[in-house]
Amino acid sequence: MVPFPPPPDDPEDLAHTPAERAAAASRSTWVSVGVNVALASTQVTVGVFSKSQGLIADGIHSLSDLLADFVVLVANRHSQKEADADHPYGHYRYETAASLALGMLLLLVGGGMLWTAIGKLEHPDSVPQVHAVALWVACGALVAKELLFRYMLAVAKRVKSSMLVANAWHARSDAASSLVVGIGIVGNLAGYPLLDPVAAAIVGFMVARMGWSFGWDALHDLMDRAVDEEETAAIRRTLLETPGVRGAHDLRTRKMGDMIVADAHLEVDASLSVDEGHRIAVQARQRVMQRHRVLNLMTHVDPWNATAPAGAATRGDASRPGVGGGHSANGL
Repeated sequence: MVPFPPPPDDPEDLAHTPAERAAAASRSTWVSVGVNVALASTQVTVGVFSKSQGLIADGIHSLSDLLADFVVLVANRHSQKEADADHPYGHYRYETAASLALGMLLLLVGGGMLWTAIGKLEHPDSVPQVHAVALWVACGALVAKELLFRYMLAVAKRVKSSMLVANAWHARSDAASSLVVGIGIVGNLAGYPLLDPVAAAIVGFMVARMGWSFGWDALHDLMDRAVDEEETAAIRRTLLETPGVRGAHDLRTRKMGDMIVADAHLEVDASLSVDEGHRIAVQARQRVMQRHRVLNLMTHVDPWNATAPAGAATRGDASRPGVGGGHSANGL
């Protein structure tokens, strides 16, 4: 059967195809790799010679970004593997696992930076005077990281990739940390040397907090969290707009990486044959998979009777008297 074409005002979003999402992830991540290699080497080198703990901490943060970029590249490669006997829905959750790994990495890096900074604050006499060149490097890093964040977030939103969103906000955390480090260096140069390790401590806290947030979200996704109400409502509208579908209920979704796996009960005229009901279900499934980032939709056909009260005798529950069981169809 030929897939039902989407209407002109609701075109298929080709940016959500696995190939496009993989290509976008690869391009944006390699850009991030180049930026972070340059920043990390410059920040750590200048931080050591200028005696700025804050700048060194910011450079280590950039190094953690570099590691995160390689995690994303590896996950992006593995998530594109074809489905197999052990993974019938594919390997898309490699992306969720990558987001979890990024969160844990940020949490560990942030905790280490915070611990080191607190150690310096406990011995204020050991805090040296910072050289002014550290301030110029911090300002340059701030600009570079903010531009990188805006570029990566735009790509992530275009292809709707939570993994790329996580990596983009990782870059934004670097931009915020560079701002804090710059303020700390200014304070050190103005005669308040403790402000440099204070800035390093703040950066460590920011990184750890963001790591917790990303890790917690990824954990929920691995526990089959549903997509948001807006996207669920859009899928329901597509089902209801399918010719022959009289109603839809029990629509359930769960995230499979950045794709969606869903199942729904469709109500069709009770007078139709099993074959006709199946064709309607197949058409509904194809429309949903064309218009949304749905990897698979399992449908269950229930009989619809115009004379029955609303919501009654249409749910396909074979355990209820007078209600026949529905017909399952996945379009295959």
